[in-house]
Amino acid sequence: MSEWRRGEYLITTNPERVDVAVVHGFLSTSYWAKDIPLEIFTRSVEHSLNFSVYHGERQVGFARVITDYATFGYLGDVFVLESHRGLGLSKWLMEVVITHPDLQGFRRWVLLTRDAHGLYQQFGFKPIAAPERYMERWVPEVYRRRGG
Repeated sequence: MSEWRRGEYLITTNPERVDVAVVHGFLSTSYWAKDIPLEIFTRSVEHSLNFSVYHGERQVGFARVITDYATFGYLGDVFVLESHRGLGLSKWLMEVVITHPDLQGFRRWVLLTRDAHGLYQQFGFKPIAAPERYMERWVPEVYRRRGG
């Protein structure tokens, strides 16, 4: 577990500090995880390195990395609540994630975004160099079919 402080804000990787209600509440209305069932979200947190942003005792941001801790990291579920945007928290969160000691030396990082390319480009992310090599099995309605 690691912690970083900046003014009134804290980022922690302590899995016990993830405020499931806040994070699930945001993600279940997001474009990328709409309607995600609580059980699925909880399992995703259990199997990821989580970065929780706190203002005092209230969680106001989140990111998680799915990784083998050796060669690869998938960055996902990155957000800062609207009431705390414009303070540089997303950049600080990205700095913390990218420089985390357990996430160094990866050959490849990946992420998906619809609208935050500018943020991620500041941290070395670029469009896929060889998209013809990538494949995916995408099931966008999976949460709705499960009955929520």
